[in-house]
Amino acid sequence: MTEAEQAGPGPGRRRAANIFDVARLAGVSHQTVSRVINDLPNVRPSTRARVEQAIAQLHYSPSPAARALVTKRTRTIGLVTPGISDYGPTSIAMHFNFAARAARYSVESVSAPPDDPKAIRSVVDALLRQRVDAMVLVVVDVEVLELVRSLDLSIPVVVSASTARRSPAIVSIDQYRGARSAVRHLAELGHTRILHLAGPRNAPDATERIRGWRDELAEHRLEIVPPAFGDWSAESGYRLGSTLDLEPGDAVFSGNDQMSIGLFSALRERHLRVPEDISVVGFDDVPEAGYLFPPLTTIRQEFAALGELIMQKVLIAVEESSPPTEDTPLPTHLIVRQSTRQAAD
Repeated sequence: MTEAEQAGPGPGRRRAANIFDVARLAGVSHQTVSRVINDLPNVRPSTRARVEQAIAQLHYSPSPAARALVTKRTRTIGLVTPGISDYGPTSIAMHFNFAARAARYSVESVSAPPDDPKAIRSVVDALLRQRVDAMVLVVVDVEVLELVRSLDLSIPVVVSASTARRSPAIVSIDQYRGARSAVRHLAELGHTRILHLAGPRNAPDATERIRGWRDELAEHRLEIVPPAFGDWSAESGYRLGSTLDLEPGDAVFSGNDQMSIGLFSALRERHLRVPEDISVVGFDDVPEAGYLFPPLTTIRQEFAALGELIMQKVLIAVEESSPPTEDTPLPTHLIVRQSTRQAAD
């Protein structure tokens, strides 16, 4: 038994090894052990191997606080999320947490009102005081996005937001092309009148989906009716669907799956059948989409891939000190189910 495994206070207990125990067993100074632990240069390979062997033999685990003093890094990332339970933002946050944990980083998550730039700035300042290595913000409001664009911080910042104005610090899923694929699917089925239930006017995702819907309609030379604005909820889909100017043979591109759920209920009350009378396409591919009646045709977003991409940008900025590069928005996928069908002649 080594000296580091001597019994500590209390019967049957063993004292945890410290850096001096490792140094003594490896026959080096504790400064050399610190350089090996923190992967610093100027350590001979043979010396590094002895230290690593001693660390393994003693089951030594350096404290995060001690490591942070040497590396000036805490291996902690600040994550600012909007204080809402919508499927998209919560999925992005969840998958980013998975990716961070896989990279052995911890995440300090804070929620703030989604449309309050001052509150967002206050949360950012609070995270900076905790010495996070980088900041990730999930943005769902255009005014907050403008604030984030103006941030000048001493640490890397990565933003998840949909916008036509690309930036190296912004990562996103391609809402614009996703919307175009939804409308293209309906047009190819023969629908000549395709209405749109949009999300909130101040939501970047909604703005990009409206843009894609308009451009695809224009390409097919189809009528463009002003969109009806909801708030992403099933209730707003029901409310809008109850008054939407619809006739058999029309189609609806819904800004998200939740609004599609409300729309289905409104159409049933109006004795309009889906898809026999009205074809409907949603957006997101929530877990319930395939179990609606009828199962919902929708646009799938790859939130797991987005979480990994955000973490990749953080790692490059923090560990390689490399400037961010501009990324192409991640693609979406059309999932065809039974809520769409060929339009009647």
